[in-house]
Amino acid sequence: MTDNPTLQTYARHADGMQATLDAIAPSSWDAPSACAGWTGRDVVAHLVDTQRDFLTTHGADLGPRPDLADPAAAWRTHAAEVRAVLARPGFVEREYDSLGSTTTVGATLDMFYGFDMIAHRWDVTAADGRAYAFDDADLDVIEGMVAAMGDMLYSSGVCGPAVEVAPDADRQTRALAALGRRATVAV
Repeated sequence: MTDNPTLQTYARHADGMQATLDAIAPSSWDAPSACAGWTGRDVVAHLVDTQRDFLTTHGADLGPRPDLADPAAAWRTHAAEVRAVLARPGFVEREYDSLGSTTTVGATLDMFYGFDMIAHRWDVTAADGRAYAFDDADLDVIEGMVAAMGDMLYSSGVCGPAVEVAPDADRQTRALAALGRRATVAV
């Protein structure tokens, strides 16, 4: 890869999501996820659709939406299309106005969509009846987004209300609680 930190970060997050999706049993795609009212397949559709909407708004042509009959294959196709767009000279540097300030496509992908690809690993894995173990780098991203968004995280519907946890809860349990999730696989 060239010196394109956004492409490198996207690749790392997308590859982590791919590994998660590749481990899901086919029978679990239509099981409830940790996102209220969503199945595992719905979570993948959300990731694909929101990234496609954002990127096409900023001039990307991603071709037709991948078929979600096989969500892991759809993600693989989608992530390859996004990587190709992000590799185009100048694309990630495109500026736009967001919430009263100027930002770039790359900054938004790094912050919000990177967070989304990490946080939803928990949700998809929960549909498979398992708990996802975040590493410290994943938790850094989640905690950073929670801090950056503050109350907007909940008022905009990005996450459900935070849940209470014991004062001595581990880091992952606290991070999930901030996202409105309990550190159990019961959905």
